[in-house]
Amino acid sequence: MTSSSTPRMHTYKRTSSPRSPTNTGELFTPAHEENVRFIHDTWMCVLRDIKSPQSERNERGPQEYVEKNPNPNLNSFTPIDLSDLKKRNTQDSKKS
Repeated sequence: MTSSSTPRMHTYKRTSSPRSPTNTGELFTPAHEENVRFIHDTWMCVLRDIKSPQSERNERGPQEYVEKNPNPNLNSFTPIDLSDLKKRNTQDSKKS
């Protein structure tokens, strides 16, 4: 196999952005960072539009989904913050 046909692996240092903590040691490509930035910015627009008064919303804008017939088994469901859970698990593993 010649060197030109050998797959090349590139590693990219994570760029520092407000949504990219630098202490994780993870490496991301610039394309990954751009995708994360796009999703974050788009989600912020969706949240802003949902919070705006109904009269200001575009008919084709985001619509909040509400179950017509909620599942009674989910009445006691409590959402959790996965980021917080991950932080706590990481801290617990460092203590051991």
